Amino acid sequence: MQDHYKRCKMGFEVSEEDKKDTYVILPAYNEATRIQPVIEEIAEKGYKMVIVNDGSSDNTLEVVKESQRKYPESIFIYSHIINRGVGVAMQTGFDAVLRYSPKYIVNMDSDGQHDANDLENVLEPLITGRAQAVIGVRPLKDMPLSRNIANAIMNLLTKIFYKVDVSDSQTGFRAITIDALKKININARGYLISSEFIREVNDNNIPFEEVPIRTIYTPETQAKGTNVTVAFKILIQMIRHQF
Repeated sequence: MQDHYKRCKMGFEVSEEDKKDTYVILPAYNEATRIQPVIEEIAEKGYKMVIVNDGSSDNTLEVVKESQRKYPESIFIYSHIINRGVGVAMQTGFDAVLRYSPKYIVNMDSDGQHDANDLENVLEPLITGRAQAVIGVRPLKDMPLSRNIANAIMNLLTKIFYKVDVSDSQTGFRAITIDALKKININARGYLISSEFIREVNDNNIPFEEVPIRTIYTPETQAKGTNVTVAFKILIQMIRHQF
C-alpha cells in the first residue's frame, strides 16, 4: 500500500477538467471552529463541495456561508433543521450531488482530520479506471488506542455481517464514481454508514481499492468518531438490519 501511495504522489495529478467533475461532500455538525480552513483549502485546490449542515447548534452555518461568499461557485450548502446524524447527512449529500451530475464524488470529514492533499490519492484509482470506489485507510499506528480497538472490532463485524474484509471499515474519507453511486442504497442514520457503504459496494459488485491517507488527530477529533461504545451501538444496528 505504501508503494501505491508513493506512486500516486510522484506520478499522478488530477487535471483541471477532472477537478471540475468532482464534488466533495462534507457533513458538518457543530464544526464552527474547524470547518472554514478545511473547505477553503478544498476550494483553493479547484474542487466543488456540498456542505451538509446537520442541524448545528453553533454558528457552523454562518461560518460556511462566509466561505461561500469567497467561493460562490465552489460551495453549495444544504441544511437540516435538526441534527439527524452523519448517516442521514451523507444521504442528503448524495441526493444533492446528483443534481450537479459530477463524475466523481468524495466524502471527507469537516473537522480537519483529513488532509486535502490526499484528494488526489483517493481519486487516482477512479480517474484511471482501476476502481469505481475507494476507501481511505488511516494509519493505525497513529490512531488513539480506544479508536484503534473500536476500529478492529468494526472491521471484524463488517467481515462477519457483510462478508467484506477491509483494513479500515470506519474511515470517513471515501470516493465513488457517479455510476457506482446510483447503484448503492444508504439507509443508516449514524456511524453505521461507513460499514453500510462497504456492504453496498460489495453487494453491487463495484470494484474498489484501499488507499492510504494521512490523519490529523487533535483533542477535538479524538473525541469524535467510533469508540468502543459506538461500536457496540453499531453492532445492535447491524443485528437489526439482518431481520
